[in-house]
Amino acid sequence: MQLLDRVRLGLAVGVAKTVTGVVRSLRLGAASVLPGEISRRLHSRLLPLLFEQVSNGVILVVGTNGKTTTSLLLKQILSDRGFKVVHNSSGANLLNGLITALLNSTNMTGKLSADYAILEVDENILPLILKDCQPKYILALNLFRDQLDRYGEVDTIAQRWVKAIAPLPATTIVLNADDPSLSGLGQKLKQKVLYFGLNEPELYLDEIPHAVDSIYCPSCGHLLDYQGVYLSHLGDYRCPSCGFEKSKTSLDSKEYPQILIGVYNKYNTLAAALIAKEMGIETNHIFSTIENFKAAFGRAEELEIDNKQVRIMLSKNPVGMNETIRAVNNIKKTGKSEVTLLVLNDRIPDGTDVSWIWDVDTEELVKLGGTLIVSGDRTYDMALRLAYSSEEIEADKTNFQLLVKENLQEAITTALKHTDKEDTLHIIPTYSAMLEVREILIGRKIL
Repeated sequence: MQLLDRVRLGLAVGVAKTVTGVVRSLRLGAASVLPGEISRRLHSRLLPLLFEQVSNGVILVVGTNGKTTTSLLLKQILSDRGFKVVHNSSGANLLNGLITALLNSTNMTGKLSADYAILEVDENILPLILKDCQPKYILALNLFRDQLDRYGEVDTIAQRWVKAIAPLPATTIVLNADDPSLSGLGQKLKQKVLYFGLNEPELYLDEIPHAVDSIYCPSCGHLLDYQGVYLSHLGDYRCPSCGFEKSKTSLDSKEYPQILIGVYNKYNTLAAALIAKEMGIETNHIFSTIENFKAAFGRAEELEIDNKQVRIMLSKNPVGMNETIRAVNNIKKTGKSEVTLLVLNDRIPDGTDVSWIWDVDTEELVKLGGTLIVSGDRTYDMALRLAYSSEEIEADKTNFQLLVKENLQEAITTALKHTDKEDTLHIIPTYSAMLEVREILIGRKIL
């Protein structure tokens, strides 16, 4: 590295660490993005310089849902075995967030000491990241519709990924076989490709949900023939026209325990476990971490507030909310949950188009009854969606009660008041709403 380059690197790192200190000391947030933005302006090649210093390699985790939880689980598995891991734990997964996370682990001269970097990456910027990095692993969890005002359709993203990944000869690709788009992607690649997925027909949904994105063959475009669906378009399938079918998985899902609740967390567990096993981590050590795993903030995170249990379940697209509703309903059936708070915002982190709520099967939430409270920037949009859902159900078959509270503080207070001590309050927020909910409940948020 030339002298001028060293000076620029030192300046970029010094400024970033100063900004981080100021932001945190003034309690303005977690400083998870701004330091990276400023330092990148001072040194345009900062990201590849940081990547090069990770001794055992970079692991990129992409997908619409589950990135934060899967990344955290994999980090914990490796950390429990003594590896030093850098991770963007705040969930800031754009370029500036990745740089900030890496800079937090450097000294003042920009030297980074880490065995692995596990970085969750926004699905739309993966091709951009791969221009500066040849990761050891790329883990792709799923592809669903999410914030169409920003990203576009699923097939468009999959095509970009193929072009960006194809030139990486030394990268191992780990994909969800149950997702036809990803299974098709993997079958086009020449690198080493491993697959995870479910083999549990007892978990099939009764029917394909409204929030389904990719039920056509990625090879010929014919409608796929599904033996069964686990969630959205993830399932066991085959194309009756060209013979394309689900790729063979490397793990038996029935043999693995799972973290947290919900079918989606079975996928997150298998994804992290497959990479860990490929790295040489013994199965009993993987199981030990799974059994002791605690949720990332807002991802089925459990809190105790006023001697009552609260579970925050981030939901930011149709598939995510459908699976959250499915998990909540399974708990409702045990009689341990009667109150649910839904908080819908339409800010940049959430996606400004909230029409996706009409693809959510909210009828399933209303059907089991209980008290549903709505709040957020788009309180009345969510209230209207639930009101329409209630009209689809015969009145004598549910004890559904809808409460509308524009003020989030009031909504949370009301929800807690209606929650019995032996029950759990479920809060289903979009991303920015989740940050606000946490700030109200525990006095701080993550930015």
